Amino acid sequence: MKFASLYVAMFLAAIAWSQIEHPKASPFSRLEQEVGLSKIIVEYSRPATKGRTIFGNRPDGQPGLVPYGRIWRVGANESTKITFDSDIEILNNILPKGTYALYAFPEADTWEIVFHTNISHWGDGRTAYNPEEDALRIKAKPIKTLDFQENFLISFDALSHDAVTMIWHWARTKIEVPIKINTREVMERQIQDKLKNNPTAQTYYEIARYYQEQGIKYTEALTYLNKAIALGGDTYYFYRVKSLVEGELKDYASAIQSAQTSLNLADKEGKDEFVRMNQKNIRRWKELVKNK
Repeated sequence: MKFASLYVAMFLAAIAWSQIEHPKASPFSRLEQEVGLSKIIVEYSRPATKGRTIFGNRPDGQPGLVPYGRIWRVGANESTKITFDSDIEILNNILPKGTYALYAFPEADTWEIVFHTNISHWGDGRTAYNPEEDALRIKAKPIKTLDFQENFLISFDALSHDAVTMIWHWARTKIEVPIKINTREVMERQIQDKLKNNPTAQTYYEIARYYQEQGIKYTEALTYLNKAIALGGDTYYFYRVKSLVEGELKDYASAIQSAQTSLNLADKEGKDEFVRMNQKNIRRWKELVKNK
């Protein structure tokens, strides 16, 4: 009996050893995209058109590779997975952070896009797919494109601190899914935490710069910049942001003075780009003062 078991084990090992690993027809891809302080990860396989009709019916009336009205796994092989490390918003719907399987129900004029909680299905799940396990289902209009995409592609564009557009592109069809992330809420929690734990000049500067870049809380930003300068001394970048904040507060005289200080400090360090940026703003603010 022992010899029989040993023989079976050796036979199975020989089979495994003799198997050839073939290159995949639809290669796996993993995409990471930072959005503000959050990250989105997509894992999917990329099928090729290979001259086939992809969506809807072929010219002879037969179904294409992805027929209308039937679930599609948004790629090939295993189900496509998307992971959010913070809560997001899609078309006014909140989707909690986590990992979801991406599915679609394509139609000629409107697609239904599904974020599905069951990530264990192979492919689209077919008969195992249960709509009650959907976390979110939205509608999207397919866009016909002039540019041809041979391999199915998922990408991200229109990036900001708080938003990004997820794009699916295959053959001459494109789908766009707008995603919003409440980076401001995450940032405010971080700011309050940092302010409680021995803030440095750089801490105050980073907070003020964030407010300035976001176009919010200019008065608070100015207070933090004055604290940064008091603690950290004169630096061209402290005064650069200070001038921008003062300009937004329409205190042009102070903005010009801060910009000139930034210019002089930048010139001493050979920071030509900052010299030019300050010169441009000084000219603009002087013009605004003159035309008041």
